[in-house]
Amino acid sequence: MTRLPLLIDTDPGVDDALAILMAHAHTDVAALTVAAGNVGLRHTVRNARTLVDLIGAATPVFAGCPSPLVRAPEEDAAFVHGEDGFGDVGFPEPRHPADAEHAALALIRLTRERPGELTLVALGPLTNLALAVRLDPSLPERVKRLVIMGGAVTGHGNTGKIPAEFNIGFDPEAAHVVFETFPLFDLVDWEATVRHAFPDADYQGWVAGDSERARFFGRIFETARRFNADNERTGFIAADALAMAVALDPAIVTRAETRHVGIELDGRLTRGATVVDWQNRLGGRPNARIVLEVDQARFGAMIAKALGA
Repeated sequence: MTRLPLLIDTDPGVDDALAILMAHAHTDVAALTVAAGNVGLRHTVRNARTLVDLIGAATPVFAGCPSPLVRAPEEDAAFVHGEDGFGDVGFPEPRHPADAEHAALALIRLTRERPGELTLVALGPLTNLALAVRLDPSLPERVKRLVIMGGAVTGHGNTGKIPAEFNIGFDPEAAHVVFETFPLFDLVDWEATVRHAFPDADYQGWVAGDSERARFFGRIFETARRFNADNERTGFIAADALAMAVALDPAIVTRAETRHVGIELDGRLTRGATVVDWQNRLGGRPNARIVLEVDQARFGAMIAKALGA
């Protein structure tokens, strides 16, 4: 696997945590740019700093947008991740500081300093990236590759809006900006992550290892595990980790379809839905390579390495 440098936009979140651990285990990370999403910005920035402490890295953390671009959020995901986003374990104040530069400005600057070099992995709502694109419309030209965890391409979402997935549904206007301005990106949707869940025994083996990272993840994931069990989500679902695996190792993808994907902004029941033109009826530019299947064994091996198993 080639070590491709990453720029990660995120809203940690326990699944973001696993993805960030994977990134640092497998490659170089230029920065973490952080938005509100799973929980409020104060918590997501603190969680990003806690992760950098755990990893022992010097990865810069940039705080970004505390709310969506246009409308107030209808829901967060504290009921899954805990009120603090990390399972309400109660970690001490992290040592690693957040930088003063706004996340959107950091995205612009870093891609200018390293044009054509950075793979951008978007693990949360796309607010920071949309703002950066509006400030600098040439930004997409400087990104080597964009991988987005978001959407539900056949309408099996995970929010109060039935067709919508959380990251897109949290800030549909931001998603619309990004989907319309990037010429082509990889889309790892919620439904793909459900199809690529792992047996509980695999998860138990990973977190049972004698590694600080494994112990940490086992602690923060307990709240989400209980939620999944209570809501008939079987197995270990690792949404952001799957997107990270695709970013780190493009060859892990065994089946994908390239189609035009748009964002529904106005529907009473469908706001935030990712609408795929499967039959090319509308003649839109194909903008998304929709990841449908990956090599599950290779995906699992990447998680195991990240947790020191």
